[in-house]
Amino acid sequence: MTETHATITPGAPAFPPGRYGRRREPGRRRPLLVWLLVAVLVAGLGLVAAQLYARYGDPTYDAEVITYTDVTDTGVSVDFRVTLPESGTAVCVLRARSHDGAEVGRDEVAVSARPGERHGTFQHRITTTARPFIGEVIRCRPAG
Repeated sequence: MTETHATITPGAPAFPPGRYGRRREPGRRRPLLVWLLVAVLVAGLGLVAAQLYARYGDPTYDAEVITYTDVTDTGVSVDFRVTLPESGTAVCVLRARSHDGAEVGRDEVAVSARPGERHGTFQHRITTTARPFIGEVIRCRPAG
């Protein structure tokens, strides 16, 4: 098809016939398909995030250090509070660090809440290889 003044829209460039090959027709856009694919992708990522959070997140096992006392060259006593599921049990990892930040002691402690309670306060002495500066609870996870 050759371009004539009748087939060219006003303001469009006129190309010599046959020089640049066949001109393409304007393509049909599919915005609905694009939005559908985006929605499926977002839903899939949300599902993966929810599964990872359910598997690796411990929102019901929350621990906080109340105080650490009785600091000696061979250990430190850590008082800590743990939020558990009602009448649940957990294993908490405690560690002691020296003044330069090196880990000088680590223990795993099994804790359980009293029947009908969700919070428990516990004390544990961590034995160390050098003088500790601080005692802390790294994390608590379900027992078993």
